[in-house]
Amino acid sequence: MITFDPARLQERIEELDRLIGEPGFWDDQQRAVKVSAERSRNARKVELYESLSADVADASDLVVMLADAPELLDEVTTTVTGLGSRIDELEEGALFAGEYDAGPAVVTISAGAGGTDAMDWTEMMLRMYLRWAERRGFSTRLLETSPGEEAGIKSVALLVEGENAYGILGAEKGVHRLVRLSPFDSAHRRHTAFARVDVTPWVDEDVDVEIDDGDLRIDTYRASGAGGQHVNKTDSAVRITHLPTGIVVQCQNERSQTSNKQTAMRVLKSRLVELELKNRAEEMAQERGISQDNSFGSQIRSYVLHPYTMVNDHRTNRKDGNIQAVLDGDLDLFIRDFLLRRTAADGDPVVES
Repeated sequence: MITFDPARLQERIEELDRLIGEPGFWDDQQRAVKVSAERSRNARKVELYESLSADVADASDLVVMLADAPELLDEVTTTVTGLGSRIDELEEGALFAGEYDAGPAVVTISAGAGGTDAMDWTEMMLRMYLRWAERRGFSTRLLETSPGEEAGIKSVALLVEGENAYGILGAEKGVHRLVRLSPFDSAHRRHTAFARVDVTPWVDEDVDVEIDDGDLRIDTYRASGAGGQHVNKTDSAVRITHLPTGIVVQCQNERSQTSNKQTAMRVLKSRLVELELKNRAEEMAQERGISQDNSFGSQIRSYVLHPYTMVNDHRTNRKDGNIQAVLDGDLDLFIRDFLLRRTAADGDPVVES
């Protein structure tokens, strides 16, 4: 059961207000921005709760009046439907208590098995997440794109910024499977393609992540794909391999090698932070005696375009026959179902209990 404690949130807001009012608070700009952002998030939750409480009371009065005034049915229906979506929004906000959940996320999509179809599927998924982010009012920026030889994309890293972006997008980690009649097969046969989604927190540049220069292999190369004379003729692209973990990051979207290296290093920090978070979660699960299913989170969802149309989330068993709407970014119900299931399995978030 997910609980919401507005009194506790209000106490936190007052605590943050005291911090903001301290002399010299704005001298440390990065700390000030973080504190102000947390204050704004909590204030929005409290405002939403208070507004909902008032509207629920009004809706209750309308329901009572409905017995004597059936003409109010349409108004009551509209009011209750609107309340439901706002309650969902409030409930979603209570799902996140992790250190980085409230912040931006880097979504990396990589083509898997399936050849050109997999690279085309990767590009389709990029479009899907861009549309989803637009629906949510989130901002996006491409950090790295590696185009395919014939079509599509080998891999892409997308920065998504918005409230709880990392917490929400964590539901999309895993392998996504596409089944369709291939446009790249001259016989137009059915093909299966796979793409993997990884999600990491976009950490601040000053976050202390221990990286030994001797553990890095840095390669430069010419950026591939369209991009003008400079991009095609200089070794501006950068690939960094973190030898102890085998993590590889690359960037070729910036105009200079220096800018590409800076972006790649920040992505590497984010990947290392995500690895640490994963290790911590596994240790906690072991301490609590929870068995970890190694296959869980691998193939998470199938998108079937032939011989029927269906999207099926294998973790929650949610299905949707309107696959075009899903590919156009209608992902919230899939994401919400998974987050609720995960919360039920792990226990309530500590912050909002």
